[in-house]
Amino acid sequence: MAIKFQYNKTALNDLGKQLKMRTRALPTIKSKESALRLEVKKAKDEAAAYAAKVEALTARYDYMMALWGEFDPDLLRVRDVELTISKIAGVRIPVLREIVFEEKPYDLFTSPVWIADGIALLKELARLGIEREFYTRKTELLDYARKKTTQKVNLYEKVQIPGYEDAIRKIKRFLEDEENLSKSAQKIVKTRHEQTEGEEGVAI
Repeated sequence: MAIKFQYNKTALNDLGKQLKMRTRALPTIKSKESALRLEVKKAKDEAAAYAAKVEALTARYDYMMALWGEFDPDLLRVRDVELTISKIAGVRIPVLREIVFEEKPYDLFTSPVWIADGIALLKELARLGIEREFYTRKTELLDYARKKTTQKVNLYEKVQIPGYEDAIRKIKRFLEDEENLSKSAQKIVKTRHEQTEGEEGVAI
């Protein structure tokens, strides 16, 4: 990214302020990136753990597969998933508070004996599945924020800070050269003036 500037003291001051601001902000942004990287890993691990639990629970009750044909799917449904919002390293993230189920009453005498176990199993599977989805989404949100933060770190560290430093160096060099030329010109004028005065004095 080419930084546009003019060769004057105003531009030098402006660039100095921009450089100072970015140099001060860089450690904070780097800390945020590290914190987000850690949170992404935690969320990924949680999602993987819930996925493993879903798999284990499904495998444990595979023997009931033949019985599910008798199960009335209207007996149980997820009525609500309650969420709150929390901030992790400045990023708004949903927090799972509660999963609310709605159970339809059934006749204990006419229904198969295993229905109660079936409902408990479905509740557990639904809870684990929602938790897994929740942590997968949390991972995506945190990872997106981490990528954006990494981009900002790279922009500051590899592009803007070196760019501002280079521009400041160029302006300083230009102003020094200009000052040296001005001093040299003044010396030449002074010398010529002295010579002219000397020649006039000789002529008199």
